[in-house]
Amino acid sequence: MNQLPLWVEAAVAALLVLSGLFVVISAFGFLRLPDFFLRMHPPALAYTFGSWCVTLASILYFSMIESRPVLHPWLIIIMLSITVPVTTLLLARVALFRRRAAGAADTPPPLTPPATAPRRT
Repeated sequence: MNQLPLWVEAAVAALLVLSGLFVVISAFGFLRLPDFFLRMHPPALAYTFGSWCVTLASILYFSMIESRPVLHPWLIIIMLSITVPVTTLLLARVALFRRRAAGAADTPPPLTPPATAPRRT
């Protein structure tokens, strides 16, 4: 088995611990924030930041083990960086729609008026 330099092991360990810290901080924010719209941001941000840390750690580790650049973990983080914000946006839109349908008083009105059906005479 290849012996890695101490700086590589330390960097990989630091990135993985940082990833775990992001998740713990987001869980604390998730529990403390009062509203759904506020609660959805910490997990989405922590998931993205934590995934970046794990991806960078795996790129560094496997590149040093194989003595060549290993870049296929970039595909994972690129897909996550695209899908997590889109999913967060869709969840926010669904929650806003449900609040409007329930008639919650503090819900902002839609930006465009609802379309009306043409009258038949």
